[in-house]
Amino acid sequence: MLAAVSSRFLQVATLLTLKPFDGATADGRSRERHRRVVISAAAAALAKLLSVVTALISVPLTLHYLGAERYGMWMTMSSVIAMLAFADLGMGNGLLNVVSESHGRDDRQAIRQQVSSGFFILSLIAALVVVLFCAAYSFVSWHRIFNVQSALAQAEAGPALAVFAACFALNIPLGIVQRVQMGLQQGFTASLWQGLGSVLGLAGVLLAIHLEGGLPWLIGAMIGAPLLAAIGNSIHFFVFARPDLSPATQFVSRAAIQRIARTGMLFLVLQIVVTVAYASDNIVIAQMMGASAVTDYAVPEKMFSLITVLLGMVLAPLWPAYGEAIARGDKEWVRRTLKRSLTTAVGIAAVLSTLLVIFGDRIISIWVGHVVNPPFLLLLGLGIW
Repeated sequence: MLAAVSSRFLQVATLLTLKPFDGATADGRSRERHRRVVISAAAAALAKLLSVVTALISVPLTLHYLGAERYGMWMTMSSVIAMLAFADLGMGNGLLNVVSESHGRDDRQAIRQQVSSGFFILSLIAALVVVLFCAAYSFVSWHRIFNVQSALAQAEAGPALAVFAACFALNIPLGIVQRVQMGLQQGFTASLWQGLGSVLGLAGVLLAIHLEGGLPWLIGAMIGAPLLAAIGNSIHFFVFARPDLSPATQFVSRAAIQRIARTGMLFLVLQIVVTVAYASDNIVIAQMMGASAVTDYAVPEKMFSLITVLLGMVLAPLWPAYGEAIARGDKEWVRRTLKRSLTTAVGIAAVLSTLLVIFGDRIISIWVGHVVNPPFLLLLGLGIW
């Protein structure tokens, strides 16, 4: 058993190299896919580690700084924005898929058209989001939606959500670079920039708290700062690394738009279902029990979400690899890899969920103090979920 584990570890270790394998043979292509998956997972691990560290630091800081009600409003806003994840109509994921397929055919011209067409579509969607929000802003009593009672929370509800909406809209077109990098199986680059964004977000939060800024400033720091990293990634990738793929109006293609849209519509249905399942909890709790009650749920939920983050870190790089392999006809590799990844994911989720159900209350007590005291049934429910 130990020998098998050691052998497997050595196999993985040989893939931790920046030198690509020969793609002229089926075995070489298989090893190259695994190499890109491994280094993408390693970079994602670093990025997620930074994200987790920033969360471990920022959650207790912001919770104690804002208080239960305003922090609960922040978490509810996060759920609202998460529920709008389908606002790009699935085009971002559709772009990732078509880029990975074109990469499998080594069709650079098609990738250029898809990138330019995708940027055009996503920019229009972002502009539409801004117009609709601005049109509705003055007609909605935002504090009633978040069910907050204190005068300060009521005053901050609208401006805070406006900052949230602006950052959300900007992220729609800026996210295209990450989709393209993942489609080209260069997710490790995107992860490193995301890690930088997490550090900038934490620095912004610490600065906002030091300057005694309100909730809108905290949101701008936490969510707006990572946008700077996304801008830096876009400039580095499209100007210096791959200028041959940079978006340009002359490469916008109706055929590429239609292809992205066809794939995107399938993802749209999936995104809506996932959004309702995963992002509606805080909104329901806020309406039924008040914003303060959201905190009692959101903190344990954030703890359990680390399992999802860990699995996503390992599994996400496989997605474009599957698309590229299918385009090349290497379906046996896809079948074998999918089976192994599913078995591994189920095992990891079961073990970690069990540990968090048993020790979750103590972990939360160490993490944020006694502000949040989750009942065992909540921890059990989150573990099963």
